[in-house]
Amino acid sequence: MEIQVFNATEYRNVSLSLLNESKTNPRRTFEEVALKELAKSIRTQGILSPLLVRPLTENGFEIIAGARRYRAAQMAEVPTVPVRIVNLSDAGALEAQLVENLIRAEIHPMEEAQGFRALLDLDEPKYSIEQIAAKVGKTPAFVAQRLKLSDLAPAAVEAFYADAIGVGHALLLAKLPTDQQEAALKACFKEVYANGTDKPARILLPVRNLQFWIDSNIVLILKDAPFNKRDAQLVPIAGSCADCPKRTGHNKLLFGDDLGRQGDRCTDPTCYQAKLSAHVAKTIAAKPELVQISTAYGGQKEGSSVLPRNKYTAIRDDKPKSTDEAKRPEFKVCKFTTEAIITEGSDAGTIHKVCANPSCPVHHPKQRSDRDEQRWKAEQEKQRTEQAIANTTALRVLSAICAAVPVRLLKRDLLFVLERLVFVMDENRVEMLARRHGIRQKRDDGGIKKALAAFLRRAEEGRLSRALVESGILLAASRGNPSTVLKDAAAVYKVDAEAISAKVRQEFAAKDKTKKAPQAANKTAKKVA
Repeated sequence: MEIQVFNATEYRNVSLSLLNESKTNPRRTFEEVALKELAKSIRTQGILSPLLVRPLTENGFEIIAGARRYRAAQMAEVPTVPVRIVNLSDAGALEAQLVENLIRAEIHPMEEAQGFRALLDLDEPKYSIEQIAAKVGKTPAFVAQRLKLSDLAPAAVEAFYADAIGVGHALLLAKLPTDQQEAALKACFKEVYANGTDKPARILLPVRNLQFWIDSNIVLILKDAPFNKRDAQLVPIAGSCADCPKRTGHNKLLFGDDLGRQGDRCTDPTCYQAKLSAHVAKTIAAKPELVQISTAYGGQKEGSSVLPRNKYTAIRDDKPKSTDEAKRPEFKVCKFTTEAIITEGSDAGTIHKVCANPSCPVHHPKQRSDRDEQRWKAEQEKQRTEQAIANTTALRVLSAICAAVPVRLLKRDLLFVLERLVFVMDENRVEMLARRHGIRQKRDDGGIKKALAAFLRRAEEGRLSRALVESGILLAASRGNPSTVLKDAAAVYKVDAEAISAKVRQEFAAKDKTKKAPQAANKTAKKVA
């Protein structure tokens, strides 16, 4: 017997055989354990909340809300269930299903996404994201993110339903073009080999790891793009970046948090690369005299017109920060300087100034001749000699100053101050102080500081007084100008530093004369021969 129901608007108990599940119900997953628990409750207490249904022309009622209770009632084998019968349009039924499921029990985010998408796709009435958000009591940003989940690739949807990835991972994947999602999905996991197993275990990485991978491998910062983002004819099939829905700034509800931190970005690297290649080709066609250069490492293909890194010198536009930096070739401009475009590697598509002439004396200087080499070595030797004279003079002036230090403090006071001065001195200063007193470090004595401390504990007051002044001078020299510190100390203790310096120079000159005498004799002997 066929039962027909017309214009029923009331509460009643109806047979399970008259009820039909709705095809538009956003809920698609039902946990078996939860259903069994609900069926047990129905057997003992019945259904406390009526199912929301609407009448059909010939086939009984369509369940608007209550599919879980309906399935649990079937498991409990009850003959009838309480229902509330309402007359609803298709749009009203869909809206009621979505609101009812959000209020009653937490449903899967993918089911929410499909419900929101069904509402948004209705022709009559027409819903906006803001209207849907108001209906379900959520923010527009929440609804926009859920809607984006409907763009997930099938493999990502399967992983999401299987709880292999979380909602944070799914949202990041959904923001990418479909052809990029598979590679990004693999980046969500890390394979780890456990002890004694040949098959690796797959571990889900945190959401921040996926975000870092996407930032490093897929998304591109648009403000750094060398091409005109508003040029719709650069790649006609792609149009302009300003109107592209794959640009993060195009959907502020979806990318609101990221826009403030990282700016407008492109989520389609394939399209970006196509525009970059078109920009390079267009620029070279307009200025064929541009030199093509590469910033990539590795050799060039045979016959390539692109200059590798070692065949040119890039001229920097920024000003040097020091005199030594200004002497570097990249801060100099020569008569061979010309414009070049990067066609391979990082910063492709940008214009730079370069020198690509291998005979340029500024950027490709010739190797020093033997005479220049000898002159350079002589200059280096002169600098080393001057440094040695300065060090020897400083040590002798320091020795003369210490010889004039009187004994005034008790040994315990001198030792107390000295130990703390030595503690804050660097290793080089400690070594200088130790050497002044004839201390040499041994391999097994615990270091130069320990050897010096042991020596000081055995020393008499006079030596401690001298060591105290020495330490003060050495410590002050490490913080300021050593020459000024020595000069001030020499003035206090009436030491003639200039006389000591002159004597040291005489000694070094005598040593140099003695060293050069055999060399001169050898040259004379060679000439005679």
